[in-house]
Amino acid sequence: MDAVRTAIMSNRFNAIVEEASAAIYRTAHTTFVKLVQDYQCALATADGDMFAYPMMSGVSVFVGVPLRATLDAIGRENLKPGDIIITNDPFATDGLVTHLMDITLLYPIFRDEKLIAVGWAFVHASDIGGAVPGSISPTFTEVFQEGLRLRPVKLYEGGVLNQAIKSILQDNSRIPGELWGDMQAMISGLKSMERRIHELCDCYGSEVVEAGMHDVISYAETKARAVIQLLPDGVYNFSDYLEGIQEGQLAYFSVTVTVRGDEVDVDFTGTDPQLSAAYNLVSGDTTHPYLVTCLITLVLTMDPLTPRNSGILRAIDAHAPRGTVINAVFPASGGSRAASATRIYDSIMGCLCQALPEGLAAAGAGMAAVVVVSAPDPRTGRDRVNVINTIHGGGGGRRGYDGVDGTEVRYSLKMVPAEVIEVETPIIMRTIRSLPDSRRAGHFPSGAALEMEMENTASQAVMTVRNMNRYVFSSWGFRGGETGLLGKTILNPGREDERSIGKISVLQMKQGDVVRISSPTGGGFGDPLKRDPSLITAEVRNGMLSRERAEDAYAVVFAENGDVDQNATFALRQRRTKSELPDFSFCNERERHDQVWPFQIRRKLASLALSHEFRIRSQLVGKVHNRLLAVGKPVTIETLTRVVEEEASRLSGKLKRASLKM
Repeated sequence: MDAVRTAIMSNRFNAIVEEASAAIYRTAHTTFVKLVQDYQCALATADGDMFAYPMMSGVSVFVGVPLRATLDAIGRENLKPGDIIITNDPFATDGLVTHLMDITLLYPIFRDEKLIAVGWAFVHASDIGGAVPGSISPTFTEVFQEGLRLRPVKLYEGGVLNQAIKSILQDNSRIPGELWGDMQAMISGLKSMERRIHELCDCYGSEVVEAGMHDVISYAETKARAVIQLLPDGVYNFSDYLEGIQEGQLAYFSVTVTVRGDEVDVDFTGTDPQLSAAYNLVSGDTTHPYLVTCLITLVLTMDPLTPRNSGILRAIDAHAPRGTVINAVFPASGGSRAASATRIYDSIMGCLCQALPEGLAAAGAGMAAVVVVSAPDPRTGRDRVNVINTIHGGGGGRRGYDGVDGTEVRYSLKMVPAEVIEVETPIIMRTIRSLPDSRRAGHFPSGAALEMEMENTASQAVMTVRNMNRYVFSSWGFRGGETGLLGKTILNPGREDERSIGKISVLQMKQGDVVRISSPTGGGFGDPLKRDPSLITAEVRNGMLSRERAEDAYAVVFAENGDVDQNATFALRQRRTKSELPDFSFCNERERHDQVWPFQIRRKLASLALSHEFRIRSQLVGKVHNRLLAVGKPVTIETLTRVVEEEASRLSGKLKRASLKM
């Protein structure tokens, strides 16, 4: 590898994909792409290894996503110049697509009749059909409910559009014109990458350019291994719960991170079977970037000059058993799979906090909610499906830094301006604000919760919200930091018909209805009693922290003039100081579950369930978990084995009787 040539190629490749990414979002049609920026493009080798990925726009979580299975499905020998492959099928692509709404294009790039690269792009389609506007509801139990599904097929062959495929796409969408507009935006980005690759070949020659692709991947691998080597060798375990949409519905996430020198192994054995809800993710057989985003982020944070490509993943071996919620099999629904991704991220963060002596960060808010409304367009009167906004929540406190207000560092999706929402939809944004007194205390506190109030002015509207979570289990704090604030949703606040409605799946809104969503927050990082009183005073003065909460959470006493009483504060902190603080702070609900379900026993339940008939696995876990939780005593392996067999026998009998009736 020539160092100078590799650096030049890395910079040129980055420029190519950044330009193409900008072209897509500047020419896209739907709000979710042109403003929220839920899309991306990249370049891969002819073998399907991604060697260049943008960072200035679009989503950042698919660095190194696997193309190989999709290329194999078509066959490289069947590709020719002008072909464009289209798919949105997670199962046929083995994880290239993570849910149906991500319409994906692959564009083979030829030079002198030789395949030298493949362009990749996707957009999150705002509607591909299905049972609800926007195609996503967390209540869906099968992929069939989520709309159109296309196995890999040629949208263009030799530059000629397959009109039948285009018609199928448009006929199944509630917004056919906007959908096709986003597709054309993707094609513009892909052709931009092809043009620039040819210019690079004209300048340096095809052999040098192809060698450069492999060199930048190897360079990224070298840098990733150098960062991983800074982690202490060891085995680190963590677990957490994802809340389903139905009351009492849970999925247990378990991860074991093993660090050996410059390599890390991530094993999700012990994670629950896929759910009868839309939180499932297909990650395939290879190390999928969606599973290890936390580690990719660590590498890029520790060494920002690391090229963003699949080389980072060569130092990471991730495994999730087939049939689990994070490596689901057909016909799992997956529209809300981003909720699972947040739980994966924070679970790996829990392992890193154990590996690093001073920790790294508390858990984030754990929610990546997307609000979608179907209602008449105020300008045309035609029904339209629109993304209203995204709502995340205050980020967790970090080592040396406070959490970010209203969002967290994992997410790259942007906010939609209120002015755009009110022009394109009948929704009035009454409030978008950071919530006072919502930062969770710590030496470095979490970011503040985000609160939105939305009023419907049309005769009726349908609101769907995906990925809502942390309404039952708070985010965990670290080394004395407080646990996160729970999310809540209120319909018609301040009115006689006010009511709490929890997580939204599909909400029918009448004219004048108002929905208030208050996001959860991440946890605090470190002992709150070490927080600098001057920073607390600043929060009190800017209205984000009340004096009462400052005294309660931080043991800060104020004099009559509003300044901190240093002597009284010191004395109060001395009385409250604890000799030892646990590494992790969990909410009462989490502790209740942990008292009954020790880590190894709960992992065993998930593994036992995977050995049973596919159709009863999720129910089996729920039945056993809740039955023994109600008993309230720590579960032993003997009790677990017996109860699993009892519940499996009942469920299998019901399934058999139902089959006979059919």
